[in-house]
Amino acid sequence: MSEAYQVISFVENQNIKIEILEYRNLGGNDNFTVAEKLYFAQKSNIKLRQVRITLKNSSLTAESGALQMMKGNITLKSLGGNGAKGFFKGLASSVLTNEHMVKPQYQGSGIIYLEPSFKHYMIVELNNEEIIADKGLFYCCESSVSVSVQAMKNISSAIAGGEGLFQTKVSGKGFCVFEIPVPEDELVEFEIQNEIVQVDGNFTLFRIGNIDFTVEKSTKSIFGSVASGEGLLQTFRGSGKVIIAPTLPVYEKLVHVLNPLPPSK
Repeated sequence: MSEAYQVISFVENQNIKIEILEYRNLGGNDNFTVAEKLYFAQKSNIKLRQVRITLKNSSLTAESGALQMMKGNITLKSLGGNGAKGFFKGLASSVLTNEHMVKPQYQGSGIIYLEPSFKHYMIVELNNEEIIADKGLFYCCESSVSVSVQAMKNISSAIAGGEGLFQTKVSGKGFCVFEIPVPEDELVEFEIQNEIVQVDGNFTLFRIGNIDFTVEKSTKSIFGSVASGEGLLQTFRGSGKVIIAPTLPVYEKLVHVLNPLPPSK
């Protein structure tokens, strides 16, 4: 029997192997409505994907509810903090970053399949560094990597920039996986050395390294910003990497065109 999927991306070390699977075609079931949706999805090159992890006497931290199935000598425990203090700390973190409060940790040796999805995935390797991710993008990581909350340094920038007051910080050494809203080959990566990247919109997904985030006027005066048509710009200043999804606003506009809001009564 031939494989229903292909491996489109993978990384491996002595502790773990992470693979991104992409299903070639979905045969469907006996529901004509489902068959119709699958037909148009396949014609539009929308593919079902899944993350598969092989643990080698190691451990993995994942989003709550991400597990679909697993095989082998693997034990599961929840990382929700100890006692009431840990519970409320985790609850605050989940509200602030759109991540789940309790993150299960899988330990041992075996194979784990996470829930399949039509979303896209990106694997990142951290080497004793940190990545600041947009809210809700974290999916799973080696347990040598820690997941926490990063507070914005400037409240006005957080509100004006559309990112909120907090983002997700992933730090340490190891592999991690993020859910991304566009294909990975549509991302643009800027590597900067004491330079500035400015973005007109809320479609920057990650920043890695010693980079400060602010929101600044496109010109020196408010009048000049309005006259230029650009207004406020997300500004990244420092040394490291800034990863941007320039096609994301186009997809979001298409969603609004195809699904317009109902008229107000």
